Amino acid sequence: MPEGHTIHRLARDLNRTFRAKRVEASSPQGRFEAGAARLDGQRCCEFEAWGKHLFALFDQGDVLHVHLGLIGKFRKAGEDPVGAVRLRLTHNEAGSKTTHWDLRGPMVCTVGGPDLVEDVTAKLGPDPLRKDGDIEEFVARVRRKRVAIGAALLDQSVIAGIGNVYRAEFLFILGIDPRTPANQIEEDDLRTLWKLAVEQLRRGVRLNRIVTVDPADIGAPDARSIPNTERLYVYKRQGAPCRTCATPIEEFDVGGRKMWECTTCQ
Repeated sequence: MPEGHTIHRLARDLNRTFRAKRVEASSPQGRFEAGAARLDGQRCCEFEAWGKHLFALFDQGDVLHVHLGLIGKFRKAGEDPVGAVRLRLTHNEAGSKTTHWDLRGPMVCTVGGPDLVEDVTAKLGPDPLRKDGDIEEFVARVRRKRVAIGAALLDQSVIAGIGNVYRAEFLFILGIDPRTPANQIEEDDLRTLWKLAVEQLRRGVRLNRIVTVDPADIGAPDARSIPNTERLYVYKRQGAPCRTCATPIEEFDVGGRKMWECTTCQ
């Protein structure tokens, strides 16, 4: 499932095409005809992201809400729709070629009124990539949790946008055992965790992929040059040597999800 950096990058790219412009909307697949008809011809005010949720605000007050889920894709496309396209957004600009974006396989694709954003985000925790992301709110929400910190970080009501990759990597970088009860983590450590999330997710947006490894750890000149095989510390590296101490990375379950750690460094 895409993590928060992917959705923020997607919102940025969609804004480059549609912000302040009139949009044509259709549902080639046919499963979203009513919603597409409601948006068709409206001016798009802005796309914005909150965690793993994407919103598009339109000038007549309608809001498009998309959650890609496990298999959803929202990408630029050619002239003719290919496959099961739930929603196609198009902009025709005078003197320029037509631009299409096709949405396939989302977990959520719905249109509502102006309250839809608030209704959805009221259930979410702060987002490290948003300007209104509140570090103290994050600390308070974690401190109320008795579950393992490895489980708390996947709870979108605690922090929005963190998925399985980032939570494993963050806890390794900070040397925290994923099984530690969340309410036993020191507040200063939680603030450091939030700041790390801000830094790493911003890097993810910039690079359009998750790269948590410090380039110096593998002798790379910068993060962009790190190959995919070396970009992570622990995620899905079970049995491989820790990049810091060479201890084999272990895999286990936390909160019903696979987790990875170095038992020496954490």
